[in-house]
Formats: sequence, C-alpha cells, structure tokens
Amino acid sequence: MNAPATLEELLAQMVSFDTVNPLFGGKLGGEEALAAHLEKLARGWGLSTRRGGVEGNPASNLIVTCEPVPGGEWLLFESHLDTVSTAGMTVAPLGAQIEGGKLYGRGACDTKGSGAAMLWALREYARDARRPRNAALVFVVDEEARMTGAQAFAKKELKEFLPKVRGVIVGEPTLLRPVVAHNGVIRWRTITCGRAVHSSDPSKGVSAISAMLKVVETLESKYVPSVTRTHPLTGRAAASVNTIRGGTAVNIIPAQCEIECDRRTVPGETAEQVLRERDAVLAGHAVEHDSLYVVPAMDAALGKDFHQWISPVLTRHGCDATGRGAPYVTDASHYAAAGAPSIVFGPGDLAQAHTKDEFVALDQLNQASTVYLDLLRVPA
Repeated sequence: MNAPATLEELLAQMVSFDTVNPLFGGKLGGEEALAAHLEKLARGWGLSTRRGGVEGNPASNLIVTCEPVPGGEWLLFESHLDTVSTAGMTVAPLGAQIEGGKLYGRGACDTKGSGAAMLWALREYARDARRPRNAALVFVVDEEARMTGAQAFAKKELKEFLPKVRGVIVGEPTLLRPVVAHNGVIRWRTITCGRAVHSSDPSKGVSAISAMLKVVETLESKYVPSVTRTHPLTGRAAASVNTIRGGTAVNIIPAQCEIECDRRTVPGETAEQVLRERDAVLAGHAVEHDSLYVVPAMDAALGKDFHQWISPVLTRHGCDATGRGAPYVTDASHYAAAGAPSIVFGPGDLAQAHTKDEFVALDQLNQASTVYLDLLRVPA
C-alpha cells in the first residue's frame, strides 16, 4: 500500500483494515496490521515510533513521536485502532466510499477519522521550520471493549511524558467541540448459587434462578431508583441490569444464575462508594460478585488550564470552544486519573458512531487536522 497523498486517502487506507475488536467477533491481528501500516508511514515521514505492550493482548499500542525540543513540553494526542462489529452495515464496512462530502465505513467516525487527522497533523508538523514543542500520538488497542490499551499506556509510558505534558487530546467524535468532563462506568457480575437436581422432584433442589429473580427485583425497585446523583456537565448517574444467564438444561433445577450490571458514575463518585451502596441494598441476599470493571469519571477541574490554552485556537478556526460534558466514557478517564490534563475533541458526530452507515464529514476531518496542527504551533 503506497503512502497516501492526502488526509482523505490516509483515512481511506485506515478504514480498509478490518480492526473489529476480537471480543466483538473480530479476527486476531487486525489492530496489529493497521498499527504496522501506520508505523511504516510515520517513519517514512521522519517521525519516530515505538510500541507499548498491553498485558493479556497480543496487539500493542503504537506511539509516534516528534521531539524537536529535548526536555521541552509535550502535547499528546490519542486515538484507538479497534472498531465495533460490522454486522448489519448498509455500506461497505471497509470500502471507504466517498460521496456527498462524506467518507463511509466502519471506524470512519469512531475513531479512525480522529487518528488520521492527528497523524496528518504530525506529518505536517515534522516539516515545519519552527517547532516549539514535542508531539506524541498514541494509537491504542481495545478501546471498544475493555480499554486495556489506554490503561497500559497510562500505567507505563505516560509517566515518561507527565513532567512536561501540556495535555492529552483524545480523539472521539465531538463535532469539534471540547468535552472537558464525562461520566465513568462500573460493571460487575452478580451470581446466585443453588442446588441442582432432576426436575422430576424440584423439592430436593434449590433454584439459582428463583434466587436471582429476587435479587433483580431488589436492584430494580430499590437500588436503581436510589442512583440520583447529578453533575452540571455530565448529567445524571444511572444503573441497569443488562444480561442474565442461568441453567444448563430444561430438566435440571439450575445450580447457578448470573447477571451483569452497569453503573454510570458522575464526577465525584468513587468505586468504593458505589459498591458499598450496592452491597447495602443487597444485604440479606446470598450473592457473589466478580468481574469488576472500573473506568473513573473525568472531572473538568484537572483540565481547566488546558481547556483555556486550547480555546483561542478553536475559536480562531470557527469551533465552539465552550467546555461540555458527556454521559459516556472514553480513554481520557485513564489519562486524567494518572494526572494528565485531558480533553476529548475530534471530528464527526457521536450519532454516526457504531451505525449501519457510519461516516465522517470530510470538511470536519480536514478542519480537525488543521486545529491539531495549529495547537502544536502555539508559541511555547
């Protein structure tokens, strides 16, 4: 595959790689293949690259850097390589068709558009005669399922940049409006256990499903209504029971049943607080909990100065620089939790992410790259 001559061509190449997350049925090696292609391009454009390992994942993060000011300030960019499933799409998922000023395909909006715009900005910055700061772009794996790529970078390589980091811009479709705060998520599995016997004499067994019905009723009648905290930017916290599995055969009293719960947290809430409240509601039920998954909410406080710093550039390019909140989660949570001021900002509309005809508007794609480049050029 030849080096792209335009930003649109770069995005088309990225979309052509099948990077559906393996946990959503994607093939192994898709993210790694795209990372290898981007690494080759970056090196050809005079940028430096290295890989960051991700525990439990054969794919690795790709870190692209331009360091004209040794010991100087860093501006970091981040985008993820993986996508959700292509099932049910009405456009060619990997076709990158351009029509009506839009580029269609899985990941065009979420978030290969951001990643392409960021890499193109670094390509142009590497050619500048005056480069006032260092730049890094991280392409992470596994954002759509478990965020293991972001967690690995936050725990390891980010620490190398932190003393000199101006901030991190995480690429997600925000219509080129800065998201300065967003909610977090806590997920867990709850299990009830019974005693399996032949269904010809149920009295000798204990149904785990019957026990779980009582647990679900308690959660939905007592716990869910108690989740009422709100945040002025990100909205209201939320809780829901979203999967249930139990039993092994129609003629066996079930020995186990499980549910998976999703709890959206607002800035200021902690995992310890949420789990304590859950356990208080379920006191008296014989349950076990495991598979805990926590992504902290991102507050606006840490990124306040960073938002003020980027605002003049956004305004100059016709973007609404007003800081916004969002109810969803992003990789920015992990970077902010590690101490790096972070803002979510990128081309595309969230309403188009994960859809059957996903696309990104090309005018926004090019505008995003121009904004990223001009942020790098801000005098130190």
